[in-house]
Amino acid sequence: MSRVILVLGAGGPAGRAVVKRFTDLGDTVIGVDRSGAEGCLKVDLLDLAQVRDLEARIRAEHGRVDGIFHLVGGWRGAKTFAETRLDDWADLSDLLVRTLQHVTLAFEPLLKAGDDGRFAIVSAKAAEAPTQGNACYAAAKAAAEAWTLAFADALKSSGAAASIVVVTALVHDAMRQAAPEKPFRGFTDVADLADALAGLWDLPVTEANGLRLDLTAHGN
Repeated sequence: MSRVILVLGAGGPAGRAVVKRFTDLGDTVIGVDRSGAEGCLKVDLLDLAQVRDLEARIRAEHGRVDGIFHLVGGWRGAKTFAETRLDDWADLSDLLVRTLQHVTLAFEPLLKAGDDGRFAIVSAKAAEAPTQGNACYAAAKAAAEAWTLAFADALKSSGAAASIVVVTALVHDAMRQAAPEKPFRGFTDVADLADALAGLWDLPVTEANGLRLDLTAHGN
């Protein structure tokens, strides 16, 4: 039986790679992007009512969700700590944390109702080793990780798992073409990220739940 996979942030390079990976596996893939990118449902994840409507639609049409991947991203930075803009924190808190909160709160019952579900976010090395210019970004990623681990705790008695996948940064073909001289050392290709997410089902649910999977050692 094919799985029902929800990809949030499906309009970006990482999202497209993940959609392709699970589509190739024969799964039913539902892509969501606030831009309304081709093939995606247009949903503003900052609007909890819209997220709850999305959950109700998936419940009505499919009766379940087997995988949810939160790939909503964004970056803001400064040259020095003193130049940090708290407006950047507000933006990143919304993009990286508030959207995650809305999705997990809305979809927890449906994900828990399944037999072998997976949820994952993509985090960054910056969360564990912040630099002065990355204060807002690192703090938002750390908050997203903490929220995901709390969600993992909520899933303990179910057949679902919440995981964190860690990268330094992501790279895709268009980036390489735009800067052929750049080595992108330590970056993770979006196709490798997609493979890692698909591989979460290779682990027992108890191992996948609360897992912090570090892909940085396997970067380009």
